[in-house]
Amino acid sequence: EPRRMYRDRIYSINEVGVSGVKHLQNRDFTEVIEKAQSCKGFPKTIEPAGYHTVGFNHRAVLPMAGDVIDAVQKGIISRIFLIGGCDGSQFDRNYFTELAEELPDDTLILTLGCAKNRLIHSEKLINQTLGNGMPRVLDMGQCNDSYSAIVVATELAKALDCTVNDLPLSLCLSHLEQKAAAVLLTLLQMGVKNIRLGPSLPAYITPNVLNVLVENYNIMPTGDVQSDIKLMMEGK
Repeated sequence: EPRRMYRDRIYSINEVGVSGVKHLQNRDFTEVIEKAQSCKGFPKTIEPAGYHTVGFNHRAVLPMAGDVIDAVQKGIISRIFLIGGCDGSQFDRNYFTELAEELPDDTLILTLGCAKNRLIHSEKLINQTLGNGMPRVLDMGQCNDSYSAIVVATELAKALDCTVNDLPLSLCLSHLEQKAAAVLLTLLQMGVKNIRLGPSLPAYITPNVLNVLVENYNIMPTGDVQSDIKLMMEGK
């Protein structure tokens, strides 16, 4: 069972149940909201306080699809990058921060998952905008919001009458645990190619599995930032 010190702040819904944890009926979150409002919260540790705009899921981004397509066609956006996934303590995960910071200023960056925290706090990227006034970095949410990124990609492909692989889009995913595996498998099922995965390949990708992924999907490990940027800007 969960420890008593925080057990009263854990809730379960739907099919999930945990011994000693309150189960919510009919998806009524009233008790969760009231409990959250009664908690002290986190003390402010940054002065002056900083703010970051979130919530760019597919419902917010799709109404902007026309602006994105127009910006791509006019050369305001040279390429779109999806940089996201899990985060961890390994030093080489700095790759994802360096990648975002070194991308050309006319690239649009979509980010999600815990790996987004390596981008959204970058002093180089904060408050950057594109030539049409759009924010240059769009925070699409957490790993569970990967669905939104997939919806945006598929809808852009429909609007441009092409496949996801034909979009000016590069995917660079930070891998760590199960949710990332589920996201990767979903992308592969969709036939998405040229995904960069790092900072190291998952343990379940054996040499035989890697051969299949390389031959059929051109999946590849992350490498040198500058070399990867050059290739991705060329659509490779």
